[in-house]
Amino acid sequence: MELIRFQEQHVSLIDAYMLSEEQLRFTAQPSKSIPLCKAEPNRHAVLGIDNDRLVVYFALHEQEGVQPYSENPRAILLRTLSTEYHELGKGYGKAALQQLPEFVQHQFPHIDEIVLAVNVANEFARELYAKYGYQDTGRRVTGSKGMLIVMSYPLKVLT
Repeated sequence: MELIRFQEQHVSLIDAYMLSEEQLRFTAQPSKSIPLCKAEPNRHAVLGIDNDRLVVYFALHEQEGVQPYSENPRAILLRTLSTEYHELGKGYGKAALQQLPEFVQHQFPHIDEIVLAVNVANEFARELYAKYGYQDTGRRVTGSKGMLIVMSYPLKVLT
């Protein structure tokens, strides 16, 4: 699987991407995220592609996007991470988390921290993030889908 930035040629992949009702309890469809990424220059859509199939989607949000979760001006917020419903259980979410630090370091060399907010009820995701090095910051934020735990992953700045 390769992480790439969204381009207009990927619209058909976004349109075909499916999430289950359970997944939608905690995240949004990429089709709802893409217009926000187009409208906001500091919000970036990222695709996980395997054999020309969209298997993972997330957005990375700089500056104003990360402010409710971190005071670090060099942090980036990981938003709406999901695995396409038919690809669940195949390790794509894990692969995305493993590749994410290097991807961020190369695409956003000024960033020194990845921040995310996970729903307290999403125990599977919380454990997965912890397994891949994300630490609970102790900060809690109320989101549109409930109480969120803020987690952080420090990066080495390449520039």
